[in-house]
Amino acid sequence: MGDVIMTAPALRALKETFDARITLLTSESGSLISAYLPEVDETLSFDLPWIKSDQPVSGEDLSVLAEKIRSYHFDAVIIFTVYSQSALPAALFSFLAGIPKRLAYNRENPYDLLTHWLPDHEPFDHIIHQVERDLNLVKHIGAIPTHDFLSLTVGRNSVDSVFYKLKPFEISEEKSWIVLHPGVSEEKRKYPGRLWIEIGKQLLKKYHVPLLITGSEAEIEIAESIVAGIGTGAFNVAGKFTIEEFISLISKSRAVISVNTSTIHIAAAMQTPLVVLYAQTNPQHTPWKSVHVTLPFSVEDQLKSKNTIVRLVSEKLFSKVIPYPDPAEVLEAISQILDYNTDTLPTVRFE
Repeated sequence: MGDVIMTAPALRALKETFDARITLLTSESGSLISAYLPEVDETLSFDLPWIKSDQPVSGEDLSVLAEKIRSYHFDAVIIFTVYSQSALPAALFSFLAGIPKRLAYNRENPYDLLTHWLPDHEPFDHIIHQVERDLNLVKHIGAIPTHDFLSLTVGRNSVDSVFYKLKPFEISEEKSWIVLHPGVSEEKRKYPGRLWIEIGKQLLKKYHVPLLITGSEAEIEIAESIVAGIGTGAFNVAGKFTIEEFISLISKSRAVISVNTSTIHIAAAMQTPLVVLYAQTNPQHTPWKSVHVTLPFSVEDQLKSKNTIVRLVSEKLFSKVIPYPDPAEVLEAISQILDYNTDTLPTVRFE
């Protein structure tokens, strides 16, 4: 979901420059958020074999999808990748699906697989934010947006629904809260539960506001263990909200503390102050143009990526071992973003 959110400014550039109708082909997980991107007109969801997925895909499945895409008579395809991915599988698929114009980054000469391409110099020459990478790609064909902020759109009904679901906890619209989001899609991004508990206790002592421990249905037990450790004032709301409601919940939060996952990009899109407990995995995926503090920590050796490019970048950028941020650092960061002004918040990054 985070990758889809970060693509929004580039999609906006395409839509505004060419008055384009945009269909987004993305994974099942990515499709969960696309309905809330105003730039997207339609979503096709499919877990393609060159992306991480637990679903087996056959050649016949791909042929059926290619024929479906051929029936749309698309004018062009833009293939968005991170620097550790190859665009060639998607380029070949798009070629077979009959899309006449095909744009992507690529390291080697793609010949006829791409009609428009940019040599990919990341990460060896430099590393830029993913949003900037995507914008540079579409700029190659003259697409520039009126603004490059992240944005998500939800209905007022979702806000009402959030407060209805919070009623059992005696939380009203007048009583704000802080969100703690501990759930991760990859073990290497995990921040220890014992430290989440200590952070929660110190937050309650200092701010006297409800703490909402969020997550997916699969993370209910993790959230419950943290709530039990914090005690009175912390509430387990994991699995209680739809994606649209979750966006609204984040938008109404006083602040968010989260590991590096889609939640940080939702918070950036909704301009909610944010502290990120950031495992040193993807340096180009920090929050974009929002008030936040990033507190990095090292990934354990046995959990580091097997991707050669990712490992080379990690060894180059993250040679120093950084321990988990302690709760006092997190509290200081929260104090900074809640009392934000340009003189007192030097650690906030405006990416």
